[in-house]
Amino acid sequence: MTTWGFIGSGNIGTTVARLAVAAGHDVVLSNSRGAESLADVVDDLGPHATAATAAEAAWDGDVVVVTIPLRKYAQVPREELRGKIVIDTMNYHPQRDGNIAELDNESTTSSALLAAHLPESKVVKGFNNIFFQHLAALPRITGAGPAAPLRSRATTTKRRRSSLSSLTRSATTRLTSAPSQGWRTQPDTAAYGVMYAVNPQAWDQGARPASAVEVAEAAAASYRRHGVTAGAMRADYHAPQTSRPNATTRNGRR
Repeated sequence: MTTWGFIGSGNIGTTVARLAVAAGHDVVLSNSRGAESLADVVDDLGPHATAATAAEAAWDGDVVVVTIPLRKYAQVPREELRGKIVIDTMNYHPQRDGNIAELDNESTTSSALLAAHLPESKVVKGFNNIFFQHLAALPRITGAGPAAPLRSRATTTKRRRSSLSSLTRSATTRLTSAPSQGWRTQPDTAAYGVMYAVNPQAWDQGARPASAVEVAEAAAASYRRHGVTAGAMRADYHAPQTSRPNATTRNGRR
């Protein structure tokens, strides 16, 4: 059993927490309003769920999900996350977060910012490219069904990789070895959400599974206004080593 800590408990956070509980794990939730505000959520999730402060969730979690507005990333506890896997679900939305110059000029990525803030943690990009209703609708047994992309700067252990898969009940796809490539599934890229939608124009009209190959191909087709494009892949980018249409690969490393 793995304990999952959550810094932030919005739509993605509570959806991942629900999947974690369903997979037999404990969860510790937190938000900026205090543990008391999460009483109804904890009651709904049952005895495997508790609420705490962000620092307590970071300390208690074997794996910690950071799912807050990006502008608050510097408030994420450091010491409590030393040596831990930290899953970064955050996306950059200037209209909400304000303008961040290094993201506007694409000299860095949102995950690289968090990784720099948490130099002794293993930062993984995940759950940022899927609508929470699709994530809730697409759980499956490990080794079949939709694939969720993960990115990190360090290789995960077999136990942690298994825990990631059992949480989502989906295989995970190794797309890269560095947070610098997290932009490939950020908003407005080819790999952002569309492959999971029955109707790409109305995401609330249903979900469909996407294979690891489909996700990886969409990520490979993503491009930026500046710098790396689909035709100029970085050396630290890795697509699944298979050509089978419905094959899935496990996360090798966010």
